[in-house]
Amino acid sequence: MAMEKDLNPNSPRIRKLRDNSYPTTPTSRMSSNNQRDNHYPNIPNSPRDYNYTPSSPTARIRHRRRSSENLAEVNRSNVSRVSNLLLGDKNKYRSMWIRTCSSLWMLGGVVFIIYMGHLYIWAMVVVIQIFMAKELFFLRRRAHEERRLPGFWLLNWHFFFTAMLFVYGRIIQQQLVNTVSSDRFIYKLVSGLIKYQMVICYFLYIAGLIWFILTLKNKMYKYQFGQYAWTHMILIVVFTQSSFTVANIFEGIFWFLLPAALIAMNDVAAYFFGFYFGKTPLIKLSPKKTWEGFIGASVATIISAFIFANVLGQFQWLTCPRKDLSTGWLHCDPGPLFRPEYYPFPSWIAPFSPWKGISTLPVQWHAFSLGLFASIMAPFGGFFASGFKRAFKIKDFGDSIPGHGGFTDRMDCQMVMAVFAYIYIQSFIVNQDYSVEMILDQISRSLGHEEQKMLYVKLGDILQHKLQGRF
Repeated sequence: MAMEKDLNPNSPRIRKLRDNSYPTTPTSRMSSNNQRDNHYPNIPNSPRDYNYTPSSPTARIRHRRRSSENLAEVNRSNVSRVSNLLLGDKNKYRSMWIRTCSSLWMLGGVVFIIYMGHLYIWAMVVVIQIFMAKELFFLRRRAHEERRLPGFWLLNWHFFFTAMLFVYGRIIQQQLVNTVSSDRFIYKLVSGLIKYQMVICYFLYIAGLIWFILTLKNKMYKYQFGQYAWTHMILIVVFTQSSFTVANIFEGIFWFLLPAALIAMNDVAAYFFGFYFGKTPLIKLSPKKTWEGFIGASVATIISAFIFANVLGQFQWLTCPRKDLSTGWLHCDPGPLFRPEYYPFPSWIAPFSPWKGISTLPVQWHAFSLGLFASIMAPFGGFFASGFKRAFKIKDFGDSIPGHGGFTDRMDCQMVMAVFAYIYIQSFIVNQDYSVEMILDQISRSLGHEEQKMLYVKLGDILQHKLQGRF
């Protein structure tokens, strides 16, 4: 009977609960009121009833206040979003300004070094190699393990300089012999070093291997062997591209400068085209790369290659190969690639053009091939580097160049381009016949004094017979 009395909607207790529960109840007690409404679902005019209309305007006022608060929150979020966009644009333009200034600084330094000549360019390549190796060595170094292996980092540099001696000794041995040929004692000394260069480098490597084995420590084997393999991978990556780059330098500064400039042009063009027009992502490995930047840079690079090759081909000291290690200016007879050729226009074009033809250098057609490779294939060296950095969860390999990262970040595409340029030059440009200098060098290094005299006499007899046969 008591329960039925409490459930009667006209009972004083229920009437009092109905009057006091809504809408004058504070918001902090709303949950308890909801529980009461659920407990008494049959109470008329309950807030749970959709036909309920409050007699007081307090609820409507509360709803209006809540809507104004939501509007204020939306306005604050919009202002925050706009300020973030403005801040992002500000940082974007600031990053572009820093990148532009550092690019101009690097351009000025490279132009000065190129003006100084082949030997200084080679020294620049060596310095870049050292910075690249430093950045890559540091990538896998762990401070805790290194503290337990004092001096272990010196082993990396031992292998590095051993590889440098081997690679450059093979590349510039002919230039080195030609440089010291005037002094007989130094000539014999250098010739002996060149002859036994491979033996010297091999035993230096064996010394490094023994050094590594003697430094092995318990519970550090995995880290030490990982560093050993990492060091050899760095040597392959760094010296592969640099050795081809140095070989291109001594074929003529033109063959070093043109491929390197095409990569720089492609990089700059891709940055600006992507900055102003980029909307479509190109590859997931590098989210900032866009199709607009890639296509725009490709067209700009190919056109620039054709024009830039004509400009560089006008300077004789850029096109002459260097046969020694001197620093003087070069003067040579320009090869057939650097002699202008005239191409007349067809008869149906001549009436519509103020020119009757066009004069180009044959090397410009080779530059077209280099530009095509630099714009389409070389960027994949950058994509490889992007994936490599993602694997190690880093943004850049270093911070040596403001706005660009480290030297390795700038050399990623140059690695691919240097190898291709060397292969292209040796396959389609350089004459593969043996030169007189190469034959004389082989004679001086391989034959003794008596054997050289016998060769001289035999060559004299051959020439005498040929001259007698003509008359």
